[in-house]
Amino acid sequence: MASSAPDNIQLRVNSRRRGNTIHPNSIESPPPDSVSAAATPIGETHREVKHFKKWFPWLLPTFVVANIVMFIITMYVNNCPKNSISCVARFLGRFSFQPFRENPLLGPSSSTLRKMGAIDLDKVVHDHEGWRLITCMWLHGGVFHLLANMLSLIVIGIRLEQEFGFVRVGLLYLISGFGGSLLSALFIQSNISVGASGALFGLLGAMLSELITNWTIYANKVAALLTLVIIIAINLAVGILPQVDNFAHIGGFLSGFLLGFVFLIRPQFGWVNQRYATSGYHSISANPKFKTYQYVLWVLSLILLIVGFIVGLVLLLRGTDLNDHCSWCHYLSCVPTSRWSCNTQPISCQAVQTGSDYTLTCSNNGRSRTYSLMNPTATQIQGLCTQLCR
Repeated sequence: MASSAPDNIQLRVNSRRRGNTIHPNSIESPPPDSVSAAATPIGETHREVKHFKKWFPWLLPTFVVANIVMFIITMYVNNCPKNSISCVARFLGRFSFQPFRENPLLGPSSSTLRKMGAIDLDKVVHDHEGWRLITCMWLHGGVFHLLANMLSLIVIGIRLEQEFGFVRVGLLYLISGFGGSLLSALFIQSNISVGASGALFGLLGAMLSELITNWTIYANKVAALLTLVIIIAINLAVGILPQVDNFAHIGGFLSGFLLGFVFLIRPQFGWVNQRYATSGYHSISANPKFKTYQYVLWVLSLILLIVGFIVGLVLLLRGTDLNDHCSWCHYLSCVPTSRWSCNTQPISCQAVQTGSDYTLTCSNNGRSRTYSLMNPTATQIQGLCTQLCR
């Protein structure tokens, strides 16, 4: 009995790359035209494989809106005209900003940020308010702070969500933000900290590890690696300026870098081609879905991430100040120069009342000034103290 010959299969791979990214789809190609059909053997099937489908980004734009809404709510709670002697843009009413000397970022007071959920070590450790490690990610110190972070989130985050989907990128964002908050709380213990910068640096770290773990499927990989490293280095260098929490940046970056090996791993082209081949096509050798080095990086990163979070939380709940165990680490967040100081001591003032006159003396720099006030609130005096000490 004669056996029928198997159909000839022709598999065409089309990996579209834009800026070293790979776009996901699998579609059947249209039948060959009349000219090519004449030269094509009968029974031969054409199939075009496009790797990795593209997702519609909606989660990170939602995060942007959430951050903006939280800033508006924070400014409403701040109510500068009621709680401060002077305000910037007073025509905005209760949405007006604290004086520049108190907050140069055009934003609320530190007491309002603390009330809204900023990282405050004393409250986290002694009042068991661990939720502040999450809520601080949705607060910002001012308009400039908010704009810088949200523009970065749009540029970096939307591309990642398109490539890997909202579940993986959403988890990456939240866990990286938590990692940044954790490291910040372990080093910066005398001031509050807010912002989405830790989560943003987590996305940058994940982009770097994604390039490394998927190294074999990228074109122009060295150029892409150098560009990404330069961008990360510049952003980390900005963190050595005063009033910038670089520990949140570093913690977020390290968390995101490890998470990238876990969440952003891609299958190899050979395995994808095999998967989309028809049943009549037999490969000479089965291609593995992932390479051995990808599995190794996945396991090591997951172990380091879990151990790091557990150790960090234990140290935090014990009230450990890592500056006591690392004498030079404070330079990672601020490098003093002749133009600025890196003094992180909490601001405090001594107040002496004489009738309606209040004389405030800053304990940090010794400056003194007298104000004429009628029944000032504690928040108003704290605001004047902050201005006097800066």
